[in-house]
Amino acid sequence: MGKPTFAPEAAPETTTSTGLFVPTAGDAGGLFPPFDQSTFVPQLIWLGILFGLLYFLMSTIALPRIAKVLDARRERIQRDLDEAARMKTETDAALKSYEDALASARGRAQGIAKETRDRITAEVDGERKRVDAEIAARITETEKRIAATKAQALANVGEIATDTAGAIVGRLLGEDVPAADIKAAVAAASNVRH
Repeated sequence: MGKPTFAPEAAPETTTSTGLFVPTAGDAGGLFPPFDQSTFVPQLIWLGILFGLLYFLMSTIALPRIAKVLDARRERIQRDLDEAARMKTETDAALKSYEDALASARGRAQGIAKETRDRITAEVDGERKRVDAEIAARITETEKRIAATKAQALANVGEIATDTAGAIVGRLLGEDVPAADIKAAVAAASNVRH
């Protein structure tokens, strides 16, 4: 068996000339109060009273509180902006101080480097001059020894040449030639070469 269905009874409806729904007398109230023309004036009076009361409450309680909050926010924002500006100024001053210190340190470092470079250059130049003087002295001493050795060798060459010439002439002639004659002949031959 199926369930019985009940349909509610439809209330009779009527509409006004303005097209608004108007319940019939079977409904409990008549017209919807805001649309009832007989209550327009009291509704407007109450609307004015409530609007005035709302305006008074808003202007004396809510709006001053909102204004206070906005002023507090504005002051806090201004304090934060002032603090940020102060910190920026301090940061700029610290940055300038850092850059000045860095430039000063660079200047000192360049001065120290130049001073060290000049000192090392002077030491190297002094050492070079000392070594050059020592080398020149050694060269002079060596040249003197070479000249002495050369003179000694040349003196010995004359003696060796005299002995050799005497031996050759003695063998060729078969007799001994006096040493004075051989020396004179060698000296005459060496003068002709120079």
